[in-house]
Amino acid sequence: MNSCIHCGISFDFYEKGYFFIESNTPKPNLPQKYEMINDYLGYFIYDSLFEIEQELKELDNQDGIRIGLSRSKRVERLIDVKTFKLRYEEKETVNFIQHGEMMSHLQPIIDMKSNEIFGYESLLRASSPDVFMSPGKLFQVASQTGLHSLLDQRAREEAIKARNGKISPGVKSFINFLPSTIYNPDFCLQHTFRIVEKYKIDPADLIFEVVETEKIEDVDHLRSVLDRYKKEGMKVALDDVGAGFSTVDMLELLQPDYVKIDRSYISFCDQDVEKQKFLKETNERAQALGIQTLAEGIERIEEFELCKALGYNLAQGYLVGKPAAQPTLDANWLALSSSR
Repeated sequence: MNSCIHCGISFDFYEKGYFFIESNTPKPNLPQKYEMINDYLGYFIYDSLFEIEQELKELDNQDGIRIGLSRSKRVERLIDVKTFKLRYEEKETVNFIQHGEMMSHLQPIIDMKSNEIFGYESLLRASSPDVFMSPGKLFQVASQTGLHSLLDQRAREEAIKARNGKISPGVKSFINFLPSTIYNPDFCLQHTFRIVEKYKIDPADLIFEVVETEKIEDVDHLRSVLDRYKKEGMKVALDDVGAGFSTVDMLELLQPDYVKIDRSYISFCDQDVEKQKFLKETNERAQALGIQTLAEGIERIEEFELCKALGYNLAQGYLVGKPAAQPTLDANWLALSSSR
């Protein structure tokens, strides 16, 4: 692949138009309503999406065919029947993934020693308060329907744009990304690098983190992705260490700049000796490798104090501040930190 242009390409459901079907065998046995363009490709004109629904029932469980819609007799793109059906069933979510207005909400991350803002994690949200689209649902549907590359790209762009007028130079942005959507780092990340250049962002202010939902099997590929970000002067983070693939052993293999400890180890860690042991060992190992440690999901002052005592560098969680359209610290945290 020498370009990201075809990754997660969009697919619209037109109210009226042309329904195309392509078979991998010549002269397929299609109903009379189809007009054949060649021995493999045919079409019929539909006047409502109800007709599409009926046609999908007829095509149920048929292998070796691809289908698509177009406003004209010119084929736009074709996809397999299973993916088409999934996109049709989730067409509201699919439409939002492709065309919905998105933005990043920002959750503060603080330096544990100074209590000052170190950065913000960018979290994808709908721009309109009247539209609710769960990020979890968006990424689930995107993954199921082959649109995860498109959504991941849009999310990265919104995260970079969110710095404009909101985050001062020198303050970091933590930006989630899906390694599985990046087939060739040299080409697939060019869109991201162009956005960074367009908005005149200092690459050193960007930290790209592997999201918690990814299950990485190809460690060498992930390392190549992280190295490509580093080559551009950006930093990288490993999320949810201690859960899933993000084991402590991965720290030495991947050499991230930051590690974020899974929140399950943070919750009530002050009351759990086993959690304390894990947190201590992980921090010591990371620090020995020159990796900064971030405790996420902190909701209680006791959790903050323990992680700080263990030598953790950074903290994130509802105690410090919730995600918001405008960067802000929690009022209770401001009062608490100023009184100490």
